[in-house]
Amino acid sequence: MAKTEAVKDPAAKGKLKLIIIIVVALLLAIGLSVGATWFFLHSSQSKPEPAVAASNVKAPAIFEPMTPAFVVNFNQNGRQRYMQVSITLLARNQGDLDALKVHMPVIRNNLVMLFSGQTFDSLATPIGQEMLRQKATASVQEVAQKEVGKVVVEQLLFTNFVLQ
Repeated sequence: MAKTEAVKDPAAKGKLKLIIIIVVALLLAIGLSVGATWFFLHSSQSKPEPAVAASNVKAPAIFEPMTPAFVVNFNQNGRQRYMQVSITLLARNQGDLDALKVHMPVIRNNLVMLFSGQTFDSLATPIGQEMLRQKATASVQEVAQKEVGKVVVEQLLFTNFVLQ
């Protein structure tokens, strides 16, 4: 009986040492992984690249209402119809927007011509209203490109849209 216990003891000690070595190696690998991850994340946060940071961040939105609201009349089947639209311009640069304000009479004229050329039936649907908004945005951007040299207005927003 003493011989069987002596034979099991060295094999058990060898397996125990192997298990301990494997556990220590795994803990060391996990520790190195966590340390390297922390090092790389910490170093990238302290020194962001200016070109990447500048391209991902948009300037804050500037909203400029166009007052007074536009009122356009339509003649549909002998019945007089009206549309009232309040517009707000969305831009990102106040200096460019101020330069565009000088040309506001041209912009208003183009928008009045655009609105009065629409049919009442096309404006009665949400799709027609969105198409008109996109056409109006393109019209304002065209004037901005021609007069200021760049697209100043990102979007033109209908803040009030009434058909009667």
